[in-house]
Amino acid sequence: MRSDEFYMHRALDQAHLAAAADEVPVGAVVVDAQGEIIGVGCNAPVASCDPSGHAEVRALRAAGQHQGNYRLEGCTLFVTLEPCMMCAGAMIHARLARLVYGAAEPRTGMVESKANLLAQPWFNHQVAVTGGVLAAPSQKLLKRFFTARRDQLNQK
Repeated sequence: MRSDEFYMHRALDQAHLAAAADEVPVGAVVVDAQGEIIGVGCNAPVASCDPSGHAEVRALRAAGQHQGNYRLEGCTLFVTLEPCMMCAGAMIHARLARLVYGAAEPRTGMVESKANLLAQPWFNHQVAVTGGVLAAPSQKLLKRFFTARRDQLNQK
């Protein structure tokens, strides 16, 4: 199995695709227990007119299709930004073994920043969490995107 940084770079590749499509630059990949990438996703709620079009959900869907099962036991999700409540819930339902994320999301992060949803004892499944992997490049991409967005609004 390769390093967390290797897989996070693949998630950053997906985030760059989202930015190129004028979506918030978040990317995700799902890796199986053997280290194979079985699902990828980038943010696309605007283009898909889908409020669930987050990178994590798209990557989980692709992995489920690849596996022929919505249960992704033994798999790890790598995502460039701390997940929201919806995405954290999807990870629990998928029975992921592990989550690795890059940048913290202080406003809506439901893994460590605002709440610790994945560690609640009432869930029948627990997801191990590693945060801060390649946080700096993830944050830089997000800051650059939102700075450009504000500059566009100020020019109008």
